[in-house]
Amino acid sequence: MKKVFFFLMMAVSLSAQKTEVVELKQSIKDRKGTTKSITVIDNRSEKEIGNIPFRKETYTLKFGTDDLKNYIEDWFSKDNKVKGNNDIVLMLEDVKAYNENPEDKTSMTKIKFKFSSFIKRNNKYYFLNRIQNVITSDSNFPKYIASQISNAVTGMIKESYVSVPLGGAMSEEDLTNYEKYITENSPLFGGKELKDGVYKDFRSFYEQKPEPNYVTDKNKKGRVTNIKDTNATLNEEVIDNKQVFGYIENGKAYRSTPAGYLEMIKDDRGFYVVATKAELFPVNNGTGAMIGAMTGGLLGAVIGAAIDSGSSRRGKNVDTSGMPNVYMDSLTGSYIFD
Repeated sequence: MKKVFFFLMMAVSLSAQKTEVVELKQSIKDRKGTTKSITVIDNRSEKEIGNIPFRKETYTLKFGTDDLKNYIEDWFSKDNKVKGNNDIVLMLEDVKAYNENPEDKTSMTKIKFKFSSFIKRNNKYYFLNRIQNVITSDSNFPKYIASQISNAVTGMIKESYVSVPLGGAMSEEDLTNYEKYITENSPLFGGKELKDGVYKDFRSFYEQKPEPNYVTDKNKKGRVTNIKDTNATLNEEVIDNKQVFGYIENGKAYRSTPAGYLEMIKDDRGFYVVATKAELFPVNNGTGAMIGAMTGGLLGAVIGAAIDSGSSRRGKNVDTSGMPNVYMDSLTGSYIFD
Protein backbone atom coordinates (compact mmCIF):
# COMPACT_ATOMS: atom_id res chain seq x y z
CA MET A 1 0.00 0.00 0.00
CA LYS A 2 2.84 2.37 0.88
CA LYS A 3 4.50 1.65 -2.49
CA VAL A 4 1.29 2.42 -4.36
CA PHE A 5 0.90 5.70 -2.45
CA PHE A 6 4.55 6.60 -3.19
CA PHE A 7 4.18 6.03 -6.93
CA LEU A 8 0.92 8.00 -6.98
CA MET A 9 2.66 10.93 -5.31
CA MET A 10 5.53 10.72 -7.79
CA ALA A 11 3.08 10.71 -10.68
CA VAL A 12 1.31 13.80 -9.33
CA SER A 13 4.65 15.56 -8.83
CA LEU A 14 5.83 14.78 -12.36
CA SER A 15 2.54 15.80 -13.92
CA ALA A 16 2.72 19.18 -12.17
CA GLN A 17 6.14 19.99 -13.62
CA LYS A 18 6.53 20.75 -17.30
CA THR A 19 9.35 21.84 -19.58
CA GLU A 20 9.48 24.94 -21.77
CA VAL A 21 12.28 24.92 -24.32
CA VAL A 22 14.06 28.14 -25.28
CA GLU A 23 14.41 27.77 -29.03
CA LEU A 24 17.11 29.63 -30.92
CA LYS A 25 15.63 29.66 -34.42
CA GLN A 26 15.49 33.30 -35.43
CA SER A 27 17.67 34.53 -38.25
CA ILE A 28 21.12 35.73 -37.18
CA LYS A 29 22.28 36.55 -40.68
CA ASP A 30 24.95 39.22 -40.86
CA ARG A 31 23.40 41.51 -43.47
CA LYS A 32 26.73 43.12 -44.31
CA GLY A 33 28.55 39.80 -44.54
CA THR A 34 31.49 40.97 -42.42
CA THR A 35 31.56 38.10 -39.90
CA LYS A 36 33.55 34.95 -40.51
CA SER A 37 32.69 32.96 -37.40
CA ILE A 38 31.22 32.98 -33.91
CA THR A 39 33.04 31.16 -31.14
CA VAL A 40 31.09 30.60 -27.93
CA ILE A 41 32.57 30.54 -24.44
CA ASP A 42 29.95 29.12 -22.09
CA ASN A 43 30.95 30.36 -18.64
CA ARG A 44 27.56 29.89 -16.97
CA SER A 45 28.02 28.40 -13.52
CA GLU A 46 24.61 26.71 -13.82
CA LYS A 47 23.34 25.41 -17.14
CA GLU A 48 19.67 25.30 -16.11
CA ILE A 49 17.73 28.52 -16.69
CA GLY A 50 15.30 28.01 -13.83
CA ASN A 51 11.81 26.98 -12.70
CA ILE A 52 8.83 29.32 -12.90
CA PRO A 53 5.20 28.91 -11.75
CA PHE A 54 2.26 29.26 -14.12
CA ARG A 55 -1.36 28.28 -13.42
CA LYS A 56 -0.62 25.95 -10.50
CA GLU A 57 2.14 24.19 -12.43
CA THR A 58 5.90 24.54 -12.42
CA TYR A 59 7.73 24.95 -15.71
CA THR A 60 11.41 24.20 -16.14
CA LEU A 61 13.03 26.53 -18.66
CA LYS A 62 15.93 25.10 -20.61
CA PHE A 63 17.72 25.45 -23.91
CA GLY A 64 17.07 22.78 -26.52
CA THR A 65 20.55 21.37 -26.03
CA ASP A 66 23.12 21.11 -23.25
CA ASP A 67 25.88 21.82 -25.78
CA LEU A 68 25.02 25.47 -26.36
CA LYS A 69 28.50 26.24 -27.67
CA ASN A 70 28.28 23.98 -30.73
CA TYR A 71 24.60 24.76 -31.26
CA ILE A 72 25.15 28.54 -31.56
CA GLU A 73 28.26 28.10 -33.70
CA ASP A 74 26.33 25.80 -36.08
CA TRP A 75 23.36 28.20 -36.00
CA PHE A 76 25.63 30.97 -37.25
CA SER A 77 27.12 28.79 -40.00
CA LYS A 78 23.67 27.78 -41.30
CA ASP A 79 22.41 31.37 -41.42
CA ASN A 80 25.57 32.84 -42.94
CA LYS A 81 26.66 31.22 -46.18
CA VAL A 82 28.51 34.37 -47.21
CA LYS A 83 31.23 35.08 -44.67
CA GLY A 84 33.59 37.98 -44.04
CA ASN A 85 36.78 38.33 -42.00
CA ASN A 86 35.62 39.09 -38.46
CA ASP A 87 35.92 36.41 -35.78
CA ILE A 88 33.45 37.16 -32.98
CA VAL A 89 33.60 35.57 -29.54
CA LEU A 90 30.34 35.34 -27.59
CA MET A 91 30.70 34.79 -23.85
CA LEU A 92 27.65 33.44 -22.00
CA GLU A 93 28.02 34.40 -18.35
CA ASP A 94 24.53 34.06 -16.88
CA VAL A 95 20.94 33.33 -17.94
CA LYS A 96 18.35 32.87 -15.20
CA ALA A 97 14.56 33.01 -14.88
CA TYR A 98 12.91 33.03 -11.46
CA ASN A 99 9.94 34.22 -9.46
CA GLU A 100 10.74 35.68 -6.05
CA ASN A 101 7.26 34.98 -4.66
CA PRO A 102 5.78 32.02 -6.58
CA GLU A 103 2.80 31.70 -4.21
CA ASP A 104 1.62 35.19 -5.13
CA LYS A 105 -0.36 35.14 -8.39
CA THR A 106 0.53 38.79 -9.05
CA SER A 107 4.28 38.19 -8.69
CA MET A 108 6.02 38.46 -12.06
CA THR A 109 8.91 36.42 -13.40
CA LYS A 110 12.34 38.02 -13.53
CA ILE A 111 14.96 37.25 -16.16
CA LYS A 112 18.65 37.80 -15.50
CA PHE A 113 21.07 38.15 -18.40
CA LYS A 114 24.79 38.57 -18.74
CA PHE A 115 26.33 38.09 -22.18
CA SER A 116 29.46 39.71 -23.61
CA SER A 117 31.02 39.75 -27.04
CA PHE A 118 34.51 40.39 -28.38
CA ILE A 119 36.26 40.49 -31.72
CA LYS A 120 39.42 38.44 -32.16
CA ARG A 121 42.26 39.88 -34.22
CA ASN A 122 45.79 38.48 -34.38
CA ASN A 123 45.16 36.38 -31.25
CA LYS A 124 44.08 39.47 -29.31
CA TYR A 125 40.58 40.24 -28.09
CA TYR A 126 38.70 43.56 -28.16
CA PHE A 127 35.45 44.22 -26.31
CA LEU A 128 32.35 44.76 -28.48
CA ASN A 129 29.15 44.68 -26.45
CA ARG A 130 27.40 43.41 -23.34
CA ILE A 131 23.97 42.70 -21.88
CA GLN A 132 23.99 42.84 -18.08
CA ASN A 133 20.59 43.28 -16.53
CA VAL A 134 17.59 41.92 -14.65
CA ILE A 135 14.20 42.59 -16.22
CA THR A 136 10.74 41.97 -14.82
CA SER A 137 8.59 40.28 -17.44
CA ASP A 138 5.13 41.66 -18.18
CA SER A 139 3.79 38.10 -18.49
CA ASN A 140 4.36 34.79 -16.69
CA PHE A 141 3.38 32.74 -19.74
CA PRO A 142 6.29 30.26 -20.16
CA LYS A 143 6.42 30.54 -23.95
CA TYR A 144 6.64 34.32 -23.63
CA ILE A 145 9.50 34.07 -21.11
CA ALA A 146 11.30 31.64 -23.42
CA SER A 147 10.82 33.97 -26.40
CA GLN A 148 12.32 36.90 -24.48
CA ILE A 149 15.43 34.87 -23.66
CA SER A 150 15.68 33.87 -27.31
CA ASN A 151 15.26 37.52 -28.36
CA ALA A 152 18.07 38.57 -26.02
CA VAL A 153 20.52 36.00 -27.40
CA THR A 154 19.56 36.83 -30.99
CA GLY A 155 19.74 40.58 -30.39
CA MET A 156 23.13 40.28 -28.73
CA ILE A 157 24.57 38.41 -31.70
CA LYS A 158 23.14 40.82 -34.27
CA GLU A 159 24.32 43.87 -32.33
CA SER A 160 27.82 42.39 -32.12
CA TYR A 161 28.06 42.37 -35.93
CA VAL A 162 27.91 46.18 -36.02
CA SER A 163 29.52 47.08 -32.68
CA VAL A 164 32.77 49.02 -32.70
CA PRO A 165 35.57 47.74 -30.42
CA LEU A 166 36.03 49.56 -27.13
CA GLY A 167 39.25 49.67 -25.14
CA GLY A 168 42.60 48.08 -25.83
CA ALA A 169 43.74 44.61 -26.82
CA MET A 170 43.42 41.73 -24.35
CA SER A 171 44.98 38.30 -24.19
CA GLU A 172 42.83 35.19 -23.83
CA GLU A 173 43.77 35.09 -20.14
CA ASP A 174 42.50 38.66 -19.69
CA LEU A 175 39.00 37.60 -20.75
CA THR A 176 38.38 35.99 -17.37
CA ASN A 177 38.44 39.47 -15.79
CA TYR A 178 37.82 41.61 -18.86
CA GLU A 179 35.81 44.40 -17.19
CA LYS A 180 38.53 45.18 -14.66
CA TYR A 181 41.17 45.10 -17.38
CA ILE A 182 39.24 47.48 -19.66
CA THR A 183 38.12 49.99 -17.03
CA GLU A 184 41.52 50.23 -15.34
CA ASN A 185 43.02 51.28 -18.66
CA SER A 186 40.24 53.68 -19.65
CA PRO A 187 40.25 57.51 -19.56
CA LEU A 188 36.89 57.46 -17.72
CA PHE A 189 37.83 55.11 -14.87
CA GLY A 190 41.59 55.49 -14.88
CA GLY A 191 41.63 58.06 -12.09
CA LYS A 192 42.07 61.16 -14.23
CA GLU A 193 39.97 64.29 -13.81
CA LEU A 194 36.85 64.35 -15.97
CA LYS A 195 36.86 66.78 -18.90
CA ASP A 196 34.19 69.47 -18.98
CA GLY A 197 32.01 69.52 -22.07
CA VAL A 198 29.01 67.92 -23.79
CA TYR A 199 29.07 64.25 -24.82
CA LYS A 200 26.93 62.95 -27.68
CA ASP A 201 27.02 59.28 -26.68
CA PHE A 202 28.45 56.87 -24.15
CA ARG A 203 31.51 56.12 -26.27
CA SER A 204 32.61 59.75 -26.30
CA PHE A 205 31.94 59.91 -22.54
CA TYR A 206 33.98 56.73 -21.99
CA GLU A 207 36.85 58.05 -24.11
CA GLN A 208 36.50 61.53 -22.55
CA LYS A 209 36.16 63.27 -25.89
CA PRO A 210 33.56 66.05 -25.57
CA GLU A 211 31.83 67.30 -28.70
CA PRO A 212 33.50 70.41 -30.15
CA ASN A 213 31.26 73.48 -30.38
CA TYR A 214 28.53 71.95 -28.16
CA VAL A 215 27.65 74.05 -25.10
CA THR A 216 24.96 73.94 -22.42
CA ASP A 217 22.10 76.44 -22.47
CA LYS A 218 20.71 77.41 -19.05
CA ASN A 219 17.58 79.17 -17.85
CA LYS A 220 17.49 82.04 -15.35
CA LYS A 221 17.61 79.55 -12.46
CA GLY A 222 20.83 78.03 -13.74
CA ARG A 223 19.31 74.73 -14.89
CA VAL A 224 20.43 73.27 -18.20
CA THR A 225 17.49 73.26 -20.59
CA ASN A 226 19.13 72.57 -23.94
CA ILE A 227 22.37 71.93 -25.74
CA LYS A 228 23.52 74.32 -28.47
CA ASP A 229 25.86 73.87 -31.42
CA THR A 230 27.77 77.14 -31.73
CA ASN A 231 28.73 76.29 -35.32
CA ALA A 232 25.19 75.62 -36.52
CA THR A 233 23.19 77.97 -38.70
CA LEU A 234 20.48 80.19 -37.24
CA ASN A 235 17.40 78.29 -35.96
CA GLU A 236 19.31 75.00 -36.09
CA GLU A 237 21.67 75.56 -33.20
CA VAL A 238 19.51 73.87 -30.53
CA ILE A 239 20.30 70.17 -30.06
CA ASP A 240 17.52 68.03 -28.62
CA ASN A 241 18.41 66.65 -25.19
CA LYS A 242 17.52 63.18 -26.48
CA GLN A 243 20.45 63.39 -28.90
CA VAL A 244 23.15 63.72 -26.25
CA PHE A 245 24.39 61.41 -23.51
CA GLY A 246 25.16 64.16 -21.02
CA TYR A 247 27.67 66.78 -20.00
CA ILE A 248 30.40 67.47 -17.45
CA GLU A 249 30.67 70.79 -15.65
CA ASN A 250 33.28 71.63 -13.02
CA GLY A 251 34.22 67.96 -12.84
CA LYS A 252 30.63 66.79 -12.18
CA ALA A 253 28.88 64.54 -14.70
CA TYR A 254 25.20 64.80 -15.64
CA ARG A 255 23.18 62.39 -17.75
CA SER A 256 20.35 63.26 -20.10
CA THR A 257 17.18 61.43 -19.00
CA PRO A 258 13.43 61.89 -19.52
CA ALA A 259 13.42 63.44 -16.02
CA GLY A 260 16.02 66.02 -17.04
CA TYR A 261 19.77 66.10 -16.50
CA LEU A 262 20.58 63.98 -13.44
CA GLU A 263 23.95 63.92 -11.71
CA MET A 264 26.03 60.81 -12.34
CA ILE A 265 27.68 59.90 -9.05
CA LYS A 266 30.71 57.62 -9.02
CA ASP A 267 31.70 55.01 -6.43
CA ASP A 268 33.67 51.76 -6.49
CA ARG A 269 30.91 50.09 -8.55
CA GLY A 270 30.86 52.77 -11.24
CA PHE A 271 28.50 55.61 -12.12
CA TYR A 272 24.88 55.79 -11.00
CA VAL A 273 21.92 58.16 -11.00
CA VAL A 274 19.38 58.48 -8.20
CA ALA A 275 16.06 57.87 -9.93
CA THR A 276 13.08 55.59 -10.21
CA LYS A 277 12.59 53.23 -13.11
CA ALA A 278 9.45 55.17 -14.03
CA GLU A 279 11.53 58.35 -14.41
CA LEU A 280 14.04 56.66 -16.68
CA PHE A 281 11.36 54.76 -18.62
CA PRO A 282 8.18 56.87 -18.24
CA VAL A 283 6.39 54.97 -21.00
CA ASN A 284 5.90 51.25 -20.33
CA ASN A 285 6.77 49.60 -23.61
CA GLY A 286 6.85 46.09 -22.14
CA THR A 287 9.61 43.55 -21.78
CA GLY A 288 10.31 43.57 -25.51
CA ALA A 289 11.29 47.23 -25.39
CA MET A 290 13.58 46.53 -22.43
CA ILE A 291 15.26 43.73 -24.40
CA GLY A 292 15.76 46.18 -27.25
CA ALA A 293 17.30 48.76 -24.94
CA MET A 294 19.54 46.13 -23.37
CA THR A 295 20.90 44.93 -26.70
CA GLY A 296 21.41 48.49 -27.93
CA GLY A 297 24.87 48.53 -26.37
CA LEU A 298 27.16 51.33 -27.43
CA LEU A 299 24.91 52.25 -30.35
CA GLY A 300 21.82 52.69 -28.22
CA ALA A 301 23.06 53.89 -24.87
CA VAL A 302 20.93 57.04 -24.92
CA ILE A 303 17.92 55.47 -23.22
CA GLY A 304 14.51 56.98 -23.82
CA ALA A 305 15.32 58.39 -27.24
CA ALA A 306 11.70 58.01 -28.31
CA ILE A 307 10.32 59.78 -25.23
CA ASP A 308 9.54 63.47 -24.82
CA SER A 309 11.83 64.35 -21.93
CA GLY A 310 10.11 67.64 -21.25
CA SER A 311 6.82 66.00 -20.24
CA SER A 312 8.44 64.04 -17.40
CA ARG A 313 11.00 66.54 -16.15
CA ARG A 314 11.69 66.28 -12.43
CA GLY A 315 10.87 69.25 -10.22
CA LYS A 316 13.71 71.03 -8.45
CA ASN A 317 12.59 70.18 -4.90
CA VAL A 318 11.67 66.52 -5.40
CA ASP A 319 12.63 64.33 -2.42
CA THR A 320 15.04 61.67 -3.72
CA SER A 321 15.89 60.11 -0.34
CA GLY A 322 13.74 57.05 -1.03
CA MET A 323 14.85 56.58 -4.63
CA PRO A 324 17.26 53.79 -5.63
CA ASN A 325 20.74 54.15 -7.06
CA VAL A 326 20.48 52.99 -10.68
CA TYR A 327 23.93 51.99 -11.89
CA MET A 328 25.12 52.16 -15.47
CA ASP A 329 27.02 49.42 -17.20
CA SER A 330 30.64 50.59 -17.17
CA LEU A 331 31.20 49.28 -20.71
CA THR A 332 27.96 50.22 -22.48
CA GLY A 333 26.29 52.97 -20.46
CA SER A 334 23.03 51.01 -20.21
CA TYR A 335 21.04 51.18 -16.97
CA ILE A 336 21.25 48.11 -14.74
CA PHE A 337 18.13 47.19 -12.76
CA ASP A 338 18.04 44.65 -9.93
